[in-house]
This record gives sequence, structure tokens and C-alpha cells, in this order.
Amino acid sequence: MATDSISFTLLRRPIHLLALGFGAGLVPKGPGTAGTLIAIIPGWLMMPLPLVVRMAIVVALFVFGVWICGESARQLGVHDHPAIVWDEIVGFLGVSIILPPNPGWWAAAVVLFRIFDIAKPWPIRDLDRRLGGGVGIMLDDLVAGVFTVGCLIFAQALMP
Repeated sequence: MATDSISFTLLRRPIHLLALGFGAGLVPKGPGTAGTLIAIIPGWLMMPLPLVVRMAIVVALFVFGVWICGESARQLGVHDHPAIVWDEIVGFLGVSIILPPNPGWWAAAVVLFRIFDIAKPWPIRDLDRRLGGGVGIMLDDLVAGVFTVGCLIFAQALMP
């Protein structure tokens, strides 16, 4: 399937509905940011859950995402097509595990996560290039999330 034929008709197929973030990946500018913003809602709703439950949810969504993203990319004929945003959703959900119920921290987390996901500093870019299929698609966003968490923990340590 050609990359210029991405359309809302894809959302009729469950694999693409999920991989494209329920349509968030189809926005013309910044689909990754749209996917990240989608993740705020379930991330916020998961906050009352015990930490172990939130972690288990993210792990399950990551494992499921390897298949979802890999299969969607295969059907679209493009590795890590920009419209595939399940990886951003799960990556940011991973970040949300450590966030306090403070909108300022959530906004900072979104900005940092997008910076790392877009800039792809080492080893993110290397993972994205070397690993194929769903593993590569999912893992680079997981590492962007780890970088984000590291920055937030560092920033919190500097706070009085």
C-alpha cells in the first residue's frame, strides 16, 4: 500500500485502528505528537492504580504493540510509517507511571518525550535503524520514554 494512500478507511481494520491511535496518526502535521497527547487520558486515568498494575498494563501494551505495529507496518509497506502512533501512546504511558498528579510535570513530560522521539539521540536512532518490525518500532519510543523519565527525575532532584 502506498504511503500517500493513508486514509480514514484504514480505521475499519482493527490492526490499523489501534496502530494509528484511533485516528490520531492521520493528522496531517505531528501525528507522533497527536499520539502522545492521546496517551495523556489513559495515563491520567491509571494514576489511582497501584504501581505494579500500571507497570503490568504498559508491559502488556508494549508486547501487544510489537505485533500491532509490526503487522500494520507490513500491511502499509513502510517500516515505522509516521501514521503508526501506538508506539508513542505506549511510550508515553510508560513515562506516565512516574508522573505526579501535576499538569506542569505532565506538560514537561510531553515536551521531553517528543524531543527525544523526534531527535532520536543515541541509542534511539541506532535501535530504530537496526531493529526491524514491531520490535524496532516499539523499542525506540520505550527508550525515548526512559530518557524522559531520567530527565524528570533529575529535574525533581533539583527542586527544593
